[in-house]
Formats: sequence, C-alpha cells, structure tokens
Amino acid sequence: MSDRVDSIRAKVFRDEAATVWAIFDGASVPDLRQQLSDHEPEHACLFRGDLEPDMQEVAPYLVKLDPNGPITEWVLEKGWGQHWCIFSEGPDDFIKLRSHFRSFIEVHDPAGKPMYFRYYDPRVMRVYLPTCNSEELQTIFGPMQSYMMEDENPAVMLRFRLKEGSLAKQTETIA
Repeated sequence: MSDRVDSIRAKVFRDEAATVWAIFDGASVPDLRQQLSDHEPEHACLFRGDLEPDMQEVAPYLVKLDPNGPITEWVLEKGWGQHWCIFSEGPDDFIKLRSHFRSFIEVHDPAGKPMYFRYYDPRVMRVYLPTCNSEELQTIFGPMQSYMMEDENPAVMLRFRLKEGSLAKQTETIA
C-alpha cells in the first residue's frame, strides 16, 4: 500500500456509517471481469438480460466495496486517474441500488432515439452533475448520499452532495 492509496481510501471511506459502492465502466477497465471473478465482491452487471461476451466486457458493473478488500486495493492503486469508475456512498441495499443505477443507463436524445448514458465515467459525471436541475439531481442521487470521483487532475478528488436540493461540490487534495 502506498501513501497515495491510503489518502484516497481515507477520503472515499470517511463516513464509516455509509456503504461505498463503485460503478465501474467495463469499457475502460482492462481486466474487470477477471478481478470480479477472482475476488467475488457483491456485484452485478447494470445491463439487463443475457449479454454476448463482448457486451459483458464493456458493460457497467455495480460493486460493493470493502475498505480493505482486494477490489478496493486494486481500483485505488491501478484505476485512480484512469477513469475506471465513480464511487458513491449510500445504503447497504444491493437490490435497491442496482435498480436505481439501472434506471438511468438508457436516455433518449431529442428525437427520441435511445442511447447509453455513461454516467459511470468520471469524465462524464463531473461535467454532467453541475448542469442538472433540481429534478434531475433528485433522479441521479435517489438514495445516494454522495458521488466521489477523480478530477481531471488525479491529485484531486471531487465529492458531490445534495444540500437543500442543490448540488454541493467539494474538492479534496490527495496526499
């Protein structure tokens, strides 16, 4: 373990009462499915139904993180700064959260054409959240207390919360 990993961990897991979840972008993570298979954290693909192997590789996955678990070590050491995932604090209710995060994977363009919303890519989420109106924020946050992710500068972690119905953004320096 490095000081950098310990610093990120302390920030991501600072609220001991909350459960921390990662929503991984399978398209950005080289060996995600192998890591999930090897370490068996509580997880689920966010795409519905039976997927072809190539879609399984690029799909988003919801993963429950343990502060000192091997998946946590791996993502903080190898994935921070590589836009692998976003983190979120919320309840310890896997079924409810899987349903919540699935609910906005598919969006529609102005012509009504369905498309995937890659909110689990920190480059998307950190730009999207500040553009949301109150209703959109309620949808995205749902039962979640906060979203955390790397900034463009990976020496900075962004934490987004709802405060009185509005978005509050906090920046935290990684040691």
